[in-house]
Parts: sequence; structure tokens; C-alpha cells
Amino acid sequence: MPNIKSAKKRVKVAAAKTLQNKMINSELKTEIKKANAALEANAPDKAEAVKVAVKKIDQATAKGILHKNTAARKKSALDKKLNG
Repeated sequence: MPNIKSAKKRVKVAAAKTLQNKMINSELKTEIKKANAALEANAPDKAEAVKVAVKKIDQATAKGILHKNTAARKKSALDKKLNG
């Protein structure tokens, strides 16, 4: 356990950021799963599901949750399934 005041604050801040990052990551994974399910089922709203998933990927990248190349790979895979 830290003794210095600033170190104690860093522990609290790190815990809060970890929770925030987990929440964003969980939402991202959920949207990607929904998009993949819509693509597998050939649902009429599959393009919309992919659009929402791509938006979540972009938001996660902007917040630093995902690396830009990882985001590009995930978006490319979704587009490939949609158009392929």
C-alpha cells in the first residue's frame, strides 16, 4: 500500500480508469458479437449492426482502448463478412 499522498491518488485513479476501460471493452465486444450474429443469420438489419460495431471500434480507438491497427483489422473483418 502506498504511503505518499500522490501515490494513493494514483491507485484510486488507476482503479477508476480500469473500470471505465472494462466497460468500454465489454460494450465493444457485445456490439461485435451482435454484428457477427446478424451477418451469420443474414438479418435484414445486418448493415446497421455492422455500422454500429464500427462506430464502437472507432470510439474505443479514440479513447486508447484499442490500437489503430487492431481497430483496422476488426473493421476490415466485419466489412469482409458483410460484402463477401
